[in-house]
Formats: sequence, structure tokens, C-alpha cells
Amino acid sequence: MSGNTFGQIFTVTTCGESHGKALACIIDNCPPGVEISEEMIQKDLDRRRPGSTRFGTPRNEADAVRIISGVFEGKTTGTPIGLLIENTSQRSQDYSEIMNSFRPGHADYTYFLKYGIRDYRGGGRASARETAMRVAAGAVAKAVLKDLFGVTVSGCVTAIGKISTDKYDPEVALNNPFNFADGSEATLMVLEQYLDEIRLSQDSCGAVIEARAQHVPVGTGSPVFGRLDATLALAMMSINAVKGVEIGDGFALAAMRGTEARDLMSHNGFSSNHSGGILGGIATGQDIKVRLAFKPTSSIMTPGASVDKNGNDIPNLVTKGRHDPCVGIRAVPIVEAMMALTILDAIMLDRAQCGSVDRESLFHIPV
Repeated sequence: MSGNTFGQIFTVTTCGESHGKALACIIDNCPPGVEISEEMIQKDLDRRRPGSTRFGTPRNEADAVRIISGVFEGKTTGTPIGLLIENTSQRSQDYSEIMNSFRPGHADYTYFLKYGIRDYRGGGRASARETAMRVAAGAVAKAVLKDLFGVTVSGCVTAIGKISTDKYDPEVALNNPFNFADGSEATLMVLEQYLDEIRLSQDSCGAVIEARAQHVPVGTGSPVFGRLDATLALAMMSINAVKGVEIGDGFALAAMRGTEARDLMSHNGFSSNHSGGILGGIATGQDIKVRLAFKPTSSIMTPGASVDKNGNDIPNLVTKGRHDPCVGIRAVPIVEAMMALTILDAIMLDRAQCGSVDRESLFHIPV
């Protein structure tokens, strides 16, 4: 239907636009008794927050979250959790010149043709500003996952434009302005020079983010249409600017032989994790690995050809405003949030259907 609610049991419904008064969400069916605070949620929001790095948009929003329901004396009550973030740094006038034009690469054209009306201020609901509520809800999901199930979720940037790394180190990523997995001085210097060049040339670049979930219970996920990898792909593709998703080794598997690609098993455990911790749509207990490709943002000052609402050609349309030269840099907490929401919902669905299965008495391969 409207596409603004995510999940089947642990559900999140968001609302709000880039230049509206506020962003908000309702989380329903959250288990009671889990410690939640505004400070805890704020930590993830600060990682996504506009203005937090000179390598992102200069729009400076506090993104201060308020819990308006569902938490009492620091713990969830089991009733709907309401979260609110006010917009405080709108500059809608930046978009007045394109109110009747369609920015190339944006959702302006499709939103207008779908609804017959369009909020041109920063893209309205299509803006990545909407993802702030995903991060807030994801922080709650992370707390539930860790407290009740011992599951942790992390992520980091592994490629910015043509600069990439084979490393995966979320702790390192937390301590550099690019959220990059390689924090060596030489790499950070190259990234700084590269992004400064991108910005000065009024252009943008893409990125790759890898996220992992550890200690996901064996059996999480469903077969056929409810596959855990399928729901993860759906969740990740719902993030703005994402154009590719890989589970495990993903596209690299196409170049392997079966003798290389299969994850061999013994009573001592799995020999590898090419499948990304999921077999037949169901978690194996290994780390679940997801990689996402973010396209370069289309919001650049370099003029480009487009049309207006009357079908007239615009040879040199300029997209003004405050934008990221690489949207992937601030997207790590968004990816983590969608992974946490997906896995928590899948665990709760599994408990609802298969809670009577005594998995402790069944054979388990160590991980």
C-alpha cells in the first residue's frame, strides 16, 4: 500500500518530509522491559546527523530525538513507542527555482506522476532526511536484539568512489570522518584529497557499505517468499541511493566453481561463510553479511539537461541546496538500522511459529 510501514510483528511506521515541521515514527509490538533512553538513541542519530562532518552536507540539524510514548522509568512498556525529531534548519528557498522542474536522477518526476502533487522542498518524502527515523527506530531494535537475544549489528564503509579496502573494522570506522574500515593515515589522506577534488569539481561519488549481524539464532528466517536474505535485500533496497545488494560473497560467487563456493561442514563447524550466514533463507548461526552499493548523489551543482512540468526542455538545470558529495559516508547507521529491524522482526516471527521447537536438543554445527 503506502509503503511507510516496515515489519510484520516488530513494526515501524514513519512520517515526515525534508523541510516539514518534524519527522516521527511509531514502533509497535516492542517487547517490554528493555532499557531505552533518548541518549542511547541519540548516539546513532549523531552518526547520521547532517553537519557532523565537512565531507557531508553543510545543513546542520541537531536531530535531537524525543521519546513521547512507550517508555516508562527507562524501560519499554510493550505499548507503542513514539519518537519525534523536529526540523530546525530548513532552507526551502533553495528549491524555489526548481519547483516546476524535474531534477535529473531524483524522484521528482516519479512522485509527481504517481500522486499528481509534489513537495519540491528538498525532495519532500523522497529525501534521505526521512532515514533519521529509521536510525532512531533501529537503535531501539538494536537494544532489543542485544538485551533479549545477544545479537549485535555493525557496519562500515569499504569503498568511496574508486578507493576501496578489503578490511572490515567498525571500531576503526567510528573514529574517522569517512566511516571507513581502513583508518591508516595514508588512506585517510587519500580519501580527504579525493573528496575535496569531488566537491570542488561540483560532482559526487558513490560508496559501498558492509554490515554484519553476529549471534543471530539458528532458524531465524522463513523459506520461499519469507527468506531472510530476501527480506534483508528488500530492507536495504528501500534505503535512498542504494542500487545493489549482495548477501555473503554475492556477485563474486558467479565466478567461482561449486567446489569453491559451498560452505563445507563438519562436527567442528563451517569451513567458510560464502553464503553470508543464510542457507535456504534461514540463518545458519554464522555472521550474516550484507554489502550495499550507493550511487553518486544526483544533487550536484553541475548543470544538466531536464524538463519542466509543461514538457519544456531545460538545457542547464542546476540543483541548489546543501548536499553530500558522497551519501554513503553518513549512511552506515541507516544500514545498521534496517538490518537490526529486519533481523528482530524475523526472530519474533520465528518465535511465534516455531517457539515450541527444542533446538537445544537438536544437532548444532559450531560457529
